[in-house]
Amino acid sequence: MKALTWQGVHDVRVETVPDPTIQEPTDAIIRVTSSGLCGSDLHLYEVLGAYLDAGDILGHEPMGIVEAVGSEVTHIAPGDRVVIPFNVSCGHCYMCGTGLQSQCETTQVHEYGTGASLLGYTKLYGQVAGGQAEYLRVPQAHYGPIKVPEGPSDDRFVFLSDVLPTAWQGVAYADVGPGDSLLVLGLGPIGEMATRIAQHKGVEHVIGVDLVPDRLERARAHGVQAIDLNEHDDLAAVIREQTGGRGPDAVLEAVGMEAHGAPVGKLAHRLAGLLPDAAAQKVIETAGIDRLSALHSAFDLVRRGGTVSVSGVYGGAASPMNLMQIFDKQVQIRGGQANVKRWIDDIMPLLTGEDDPLGTESFATHHVPLDDAPKAYKDFQGKEDGTFKVVFKPGA
Repeated sequence: MKALTWQGVHDVRVETVPDPTIQEPTDAIIRVTSSGLCGSDLHLYEVLGAYLDAGDILGHEPMGIVEAVGSEVTHIAPGDRVVIPFNVSCGHCYMCGTGLQSQCETTQVHEYGTGASLLGYTKLYGQVAGGQAEYLRVPQAHYGPIKVPEGPSDDRFVFLSDVLPTAWQGVAYADVGPGDSLLVLGLGPIGEMATRIAQHKGVEHVIGVDLVPDRLERARAHGVQAIDLNEHDDLAAVIREQTGGRGPDAVLEAVGMEAHGAPVGKLAHRLAGLLPDAAAQKVIETAGIDRLSALHSAFDLVRRGGTVSVSGVYGGAASPMNLMQIFDKQVQIRGGQANVKRWIDDIMPLLTGEDDPLGTESFATHHVPLDDAPKAYKDFQGKEDGTFKVVFKPGA
């Protein structure tokens, strides 16, 4: 089969690799019909190569048609249409039972002290082959796959793999509702979807901040007060003016480790990408390599007693934070990898009706054949050609 493989920093290639097979009775094999390109994939493209091997298959937002199932997989069958969550979780351990599937005790990666394994996401998370490929082996398929109905296009459902539950959890963790204000830092796919979910939940005042004109216009088109960071020297003053002088009730940080405006962190990224793997891993695990501009802004901007919900991905274990400010302002912090299955029952009714309240079917800007994946990565990272959300079509 063809698959998108990591070969080095800024080097991904479509190669012919062996077809996946059933290895465990809890496995399934799907023929991938759509697979998203996520902002988190860019961290592999740019920063986290020390935890990858040449030939690793990327991608953690797939859906497709079941081709085969192991003997212990009974809730799906060949021919079913399914979405695959990006976290690999068993459904029966203590953590899964509490709705924390991203901390699944069956698939935790003890070697690195991390949570549940993830599709297509480095040795840190199990080095499981990803879904930017023609076929995918799905571990823990007795629990993970989400069966979806025939009819609507893949775009209606494919974002159940990551974008929708990640954005939904971010808003849920922000703990906002009617009458409240929410500031979203970063209007990429997660931030943009979070603004739509917040509006759907009745949040009165949704503000978004970004640097990219296309993203700002996209948010404004559905009623978000979108602020261009380039136009303001004192973002805090602008935000407080819009929120009664206090700041928003919650800030959802949807940028992560590669925030704009952090030259030291940017240099650390470049150095980590150039070091041999063992040395780069040591730097990432013991040094502050993250570009924390967005996270620092979140703590500064949120009102006293407010909540910061962190959806952006971070990699450094020693990244400095202003604990005095966080303590003094009595800021609550919530975050982490999305617990995909936890939120499916809340989200699915919004996808199966005749309308499309979250605009999933028009969310992607680019649908491209898998063969064009290397260019799509380059364009997505450079924000070229209006690239906002890419969906690969392996069969095209």
